[in-house]
Amino acid sequence: MSPRIAPLDPPYDPEVADTLKRLMGAVDAEPLNLFRTIAHHRQILERFRQIGSTLLSHTTLDHVERETVIHRVTARAGAEYEWGVHAVAFARPLGLTDEWLAATVDGSPEDFADERQRALVAMCDELHDTATLADETYAALERHWPQEQIVELLALAGFYRLVSYLVNALAIEPEPWAERFASMSTT
Repeated sequence: MSPRIAPLDPPYDPEVADTLKRLMGAVDAEPLNLFRTIAHHRQILERFRQIGSTLLSHTTLDHVERETVIHRVTARAGAEYEWGVHAVAFARPLGLTDEWLAATVDGSPEDFADERQRALVAMCDELHDTATLADETYAALERHWPQEQIVELLALAGFYRLVSYLVNALAIEPEPWAERFASMSTT
């Protein structure tokens, strides 16, 4: 499917150019298709940058746990674009394996050896299916994270659900370097 809204091409308006540069951080590359598509709405692009930066760069969460939530949310939503970008840009540098990545796509909570990751995958699955958490699921979160981090985990899952809506509904083309769900298939 072709993108429903084409990403902006340079030259960018100066305000948009600044926000895109800040979104890309130290990476000296063309801004992601996702960012260049959201750039059609300047105010949302800047707010998107602020929230995304807070959740990625100013997190109180362990980075593997953060990626567990992001990968599971985007995989469950079928947002291959974002899952694949995070696989390359974040999961691989953290040392996460093909098996771990495959489990985020096709696995169940029991496929994760770490009890905390199992709780996070269960949280993501339940949020995806019901948009809430059962008392048992919430109690599992309380056993492992303080209230501040529970709020952050829920905000992280919600933000990446928003990202999933954007990449799926706007049919944003995958980045050529990003991983794909098919590369994780065990069949």
